[in-house]
Amino acid sequence: MLFENKSIKFLEKYLNTASPTGYEHQGQKIWMEYIAPYVDKIEYDHYGTCYGIINPEAEFKVVIEAHADEISWYVNYITDDGLIYVIRNGGSDQMIAPSKIVNIHGEKGIVKGVFGWPAIHTRGINADEPQPKLENIFIDCGAVNKKEVEDLGIHVGCMITYPDEFFELNDRYFVCRALDNRIGGFMIAEVARLIKENDNQLPFGLYITNSVQEEVGLYGADMIADTIKPNIAIVTDVTHDTTTPMIEKKKEGDQKCGNGPVVFYAPSVHHTIRELIVNTAKIKEIPFQRAAASRATGTDTDAFAHSNGGVPSALISLPLRYMHTTVEMVSKEDVSNVIKLIYETLLQIKPDMNLKYH
Repeated sequence: MLFENKSIKFLEKYLNTASPTGYEHQGQKIWMEYIAPYVDKIEYDHYGTCYGIINPEAEFKVVIEAHADEISWYVNYITDDGLIYVIRNGGSDQMIAPSKIVNIHGEKGIVKGVFGWPAIHTRGINADEPQPKLENIFIDCGAVNKKEVEDLGIHVGCMITYPDEFFELNDRYFVCRALDNRIGGFMIAEVARLIKENDNQLPFGLYITNSVQEEVGLYGADMIADTIKPNIAIVTDVTHDTTTPMIEKKKEGDQKCGNGPVVFYAPSVHHTIRELIVNTAKIKEIPFQRAAASRATGTDTDAFAHSNGGVPSALISLPLRYMHTTVEMVSKEDVSNVIKLIYETLLQIKPDMNLKYH
């Protein structure tokens, strides 16, 4: 599947727009604008979760879902010398922070800053060399005292994001921060586009859902599941490519970029929906991989599955390298195959299918 030029332009704009947890609105505007021609109706809730609906009058409801937020930092403390200490908003990694440029989203607009770090000459190279920790990483925005920081419009609670932008690597990978999981928002939007352009007449209502606040506890999915009350939910998120150095396959499983979508086995994954996905992949000759999660998937799948008395749910993941860094990587071919797998699975769903364990 070759991506259309308009699709790539949307992906680039969408990824390059900062949408940290709790402040997803700018990215959501771009996403809603893109899917508008492909759906019958667009809705959004009080906290910013957005969804486009095909066949909104249908009683039987199917959700395809991704999450829209990205990890970030909060301003937590400003020293008298004008340095800024932070706390996490989601799973931000302190190890990659030193020497990174940041955007501080202040009340007067974006202010540039840098995560400072002592020079190697002053640290020494030995076992006692300091390591980046939450309590010792700091941002320097060029101010010499606290008042100058505040005059720039920076205060406790301001959001901090990385400005790293989208690019393609070796014509094989998409690379950017926030592929976890705005690439999911892209993929479900492309499914909506295919349904519209192929004039598929679905026998159910399809809710293409882009949820907020996944990175801090699946909260957006939890809220929207109660609003939509779907009969089926198919969630897409990213998972680890475990073939890169320093990852233990015995613990993390064996998944690789380029080998296809990852179909998960977990208590919250409904057997019937999972097997429908697997059988669809086999019939349509879509490559796929398998993975297992022992208790929870850690994705919005859990929120949907455990809502409304139990919603049959499944998870299709996209292998990703270097999760929660600014150089997250996914295979273009895998992205195409996740889109195909969700699309083809939807065409197999019938409102009268037996969803009870038997």
